Amino acid sequence: MFRLSKVAAILSLSFLSLSSVAADGGALRTAKDGAVMQTADPSMPTRVLKEGTPILMHFGDKVIPGLLNDSVTAKAFIEKLPLTVRMNRYSHDFCGRFEELPYAPEDEHYGWLNGDIDYATDAPWFTILFEDEEISEQYGYQVNIGVITCPLSEISSLEGSFDVYVELAK
Repeated sequence: MFRLSKVAAILSLSFLSLSSVAADGGALRTAKDGAVMQTADPSMPTRVLKEGTPILMHFGDKVIPGLLNDSVTAKAFIEKLPLTVRMNRYSHDFCGRFEELPYAPEDEHYGWLNGDIDYATDAPWFTILFEDEEISEQYGYQVNIGVITCPLSEISSLEGSFDVYVELAK
């Protein structure tokens, strides 16, 4: 029993140390790297974008405003607007299967900041993340394309699945 616990602990430590190193030997990028953040008001998104392309995401009668950045992936997403994507509520996000979009490898990172709008490169998924940023670095293959611009509770209070209509804000 002791040997099994010891082996499990060693494997866990090995996994943790491997997960913090990129394939090229460098440190993995995280959502916090280079981000402008606010922490004074935890009810609002952590990431702060000053400029971008405003969008509206319609979850039935509830409209969630967002701001998309100027990444290659966000620009490709914007070209497809307006669009509808089926999104499901999970513990810390809404996400839905999406078509493959281009991305710059240097934009890919681990984790998210609460309020992020991300594109997951491994599935691919369109996702809106509203909680658990403190444990999010265990999730990789994320590209940030923007942020919601309303209180996090506006999206976290929603339950179920939605055909989300996404459009440019007028």
